[in-house]
Amino acid sequence: MATRTQTERIKPPALRPGDKIGIIAPASYFNREEFEAGCAALRELGYNPVYEDSIFDRDLYFAGTTARRARELENLFARDDVKAIICARGGYGSNYLLPELDIRKISSKPKAFIGYSDNTSLQTYFCDAANMVTFHGPMVAKDFAKPDGVDIESWTAALTGRDNWRFNFEASSGVKPLAEGSAEGVLYGGCLSMLVASLGTPYEIRTQGTIFFIEDIAAKPYQIDRMLMHLKLAGKLDGVRGIIFGEMLDCVQTANQGYSLEEVVMRVVGDLGVPVAYGLRSGHVSRQNMTLPIGVAALLNVGGKSVSLEILEPATTRA
Repeated sequence: MATRTQTERIKPPALRPGDKIGIIAPASYFNREEFEAGCAALRELGYNPVYEDSIFDRDLYFAGTTARRARELENLFARDDVKAIICARGGYGSNYLLPELDIRKISSKPKAFIGYSDNTSLQTYFCDAANMVTFHGPMVAKDFAKPDGVDIESWTAALTGRDNWRFNFEASSGVKPLAEGSAEGVLYGGCLSMLVASLGTPYEIRTQGTIFFIEDIAAKPYQIDRMLMHLKLAGKLDGVRGIIFGEMLDCVQTANQGYSLEEVVMRVVGDLGVPVAYGLRSGHVSRQNMTLPIGVAALLNVGGKSVSLEILEPATTRA
């Protein structure tokens, strides 16, 4: 069972109406119209989005230089008036920031850091090295820019300090049980490509004792297989207590390939003896992106026809 010592991470302050949310572009540049639409959606929810003008810089396929992106991120963490930080989009380039950031500055001013995709590199680093709870969830120029892009219920539960809340997934939710069982652990994970890319670096993921969340987009089944096997051979699936996959959007070889991705992943993880579920909509999703707190205690229950994921502690602290 997960112990509280495993989950005694720094929890950021809970979000409240009227709070300023800083927007950062740590990876690729983004579409300006979608960015503005996402900012408008945040305002409709009662928040005040703020950002530096340099967020619109471009350098090759990046949102400006590494120095600019790293400085901007540290500045947003340092600002007392900014209560949370949300990524504009993913793409590629967050890994450039890792050696440039002063992790002590970030941990000294904890804030909810929200994003997914390439930003998994930053989220797992902050969770592991800064000992902070982070949030795998919707981004400004992606999900907030769409009318049905954000699951508001999980956003609210995760970011306002709700205690003991639960995702209940019935058959109609698209979440499927693959291996039955019940397990408690630390919720952890993100985009599979970035999780694998951490191996062999100083920022290598720490998966022991976790409910491991894994998602990706547009990777062919054999590529998913290869990355999962890489994790397995590297020992990163040893000590994992449960696994839940994301929607795995567009992860197909051909429309009539004759096998499912569920079959592919179970060939790799089916012998671990842990509960496995598939289809949670967080990260790269078709609609209603769910917010998952990374670094808190969670309970995964996988039955024959339904799945539940219970968050066992608040992810933020209330004033």
